[in-house]
Amino acid sequence: MFDTTLRDGAQTEGVSFSVSDKLAVVRTLDEFGVRYIEAGNPGSNPKDMEFFKTAAGLKLKNARLVAFGSTKRKNIAVRDDANVMSLLDAGTAAVAVFGKSWDLHATEILNTTLEENLNCVRETVKFFKDNGKEVIFDAEHFFDGYKNNPAYAMLVLEAAKGGGADVLVLCDTNGGTLPMQVYAVVKTVVEAFPGMRVGIHCHNDSGCAVASSMMAVEAGGCHVQGTFMGIGERCGNADLTVIIPNLQLKGGYECIAGNLETLCETEIKIAEIANLTVPSNKPYVGESAFAHKGGMHIDGVDKLSRSFEHVDPSLVGNSRKFLLSEVSGKKAVLLKVGDIAPELTKDSPETAMILERLKELEHEGYQFEAADASFELLVKKVIGRFRPHFELSMYKASSESPAPDGEMNSNAMIKIKVDGSAETTAAVGNGPVNALDAALRKALCVFYPVLSDVHLIDYKVRVLETGDATGSRVRVLIESTDGHRKWITVGVSTDIIEASFAALVDSLEYKLCTVEAAATV
Repeated sequence: MFDTTLRDGAQTEGVSFSVSDKLAVVRTLDEFGVRYIEAGNPGSNPKDMEFFKTAAGLKLKNARLVAFGSTKRKNIAVRDDANVMSLLDAGTAAVAVFGKSWDLHATEILNTTLEENLNCVRETVKFFKDNGKEVIFDAEHFFDGYKNNPAYAMLVLEAAKGGGADVLVLCDTNGGTLPMQVYAVVKTVVEAFPGMRVGIHCHNDSGCAVASSMMAVEAGGCHVQGTFMGIGERCGNADLTVIIPNLQLKGGYECIAGNLETLCETEIKIAEIANLTVPSNKPYVGESAFAHKGGMHIDGVDKLSRSFEHVDPSLVGNSRKFLLSEVSGKKAVLLKVGDIAPELTKDSPETAMILERLKELEHEGYQFEAADASFELLVKKVIGRFRPHFELSMYKASSESPAPDGEMNSNAMIKIKVDGSAETTAAVGNGPVNALDAALRKALCVFYPVLSDVHLIDYKVRVLETGDATGSRVRVLIESTDGHRKWITVGVSTDIIEASFAALVDSLEYKLCTVEAAATV
């Protein structure tokens, strides 16, 4: 496994790694067990050269750092090429050198002869081998080149082999080659270069990068390049977080030196460093990768997990989720309420009541798939185990536009009662929801100081009926934390303030319920 997240991935729109970011990614990938980390092009920018100088002090236990660059320029000596020398200065034990294997690029992009292009490949590879480097030769645009002029594309590989290349990597640089075509070409190359390590580097422009990479392995390839999250220029690169478990769990290959159970954790760490979000429906590592919603699916998984799951989620560090909705059955409810009311059975009247209430609320626009905290409160209310910790007497919020310079533009007032005692407070905020949140917690902290640690970390609004324009019903999801754990609550109304306030109330009630429950254990 050859990771190019720090080079190909850095070409993703909106992604930029600092030197400290790159060092953090290297440590994360090394811990996970990737064998090679292509960490940048030292000849392209000072930041990458600074990284390689800093990274020289890293003590890696699994990975080998790789510097990336091109073959020498035409008609000059290797030592006179600044890019080539920067690869040498990077000080890595291995280098990845790319060269043109499509005759079109040699003549029309490099503006050189086919023979001179072969000379550039051969001499550059030999130079690095003479300097004691492991050389991975990336045959750029190989599949397009092979399609256009197969004889010349093979001559490029011969030139790299003649220079002493350790690995011949076939690149689908434009990402347009289909998996069966990749298989046929890789098989031809493997048979033509017996004993050579042959690799694959796929872009995802036709949505086939993962499939093509796996077909290359089936054809005899033993070196796979890709990125975590599949990030990269245009449509991205082959996604190692899918390829690795596919090959290791289903193909029987040993892909990494570490533990595959840390795959999810590794993906999340790298996503955070890159300031990206892991798609919820992503295979293996997404939050929804093992989420079940249909009643028959949930029943099947509960009886025999492999009936609706292709692998055990724990093998990649993920976990199973049961989602509740109007399509859920009693089994789904039982599995979800097991920690709240373990005594309930499929035939308990409370189970039917919970399911019926769930369907009523979902018809109104509520959604409990993500809002576990609101669902727990719902269950406790239905089965008679909920005691409200406060009573709301009144609230109002208003905004001023434009706001005075440097001041918050909204204010809110709230009056609550707790065990007969009333408290009225006001607060200002950046918007009415923020002001209401501050006022509510300010009032409640008089009675429940534990709420001082609670704050909002995410706020989402979705319009449910777009046809009604500004009168549409909206759903608000609020994510809260106390610094130790996170929870999500939901509110629905045609009034966005009312929906937001309902979710706020649920958030604080949930926190008080968990504190109360912990105190009784």
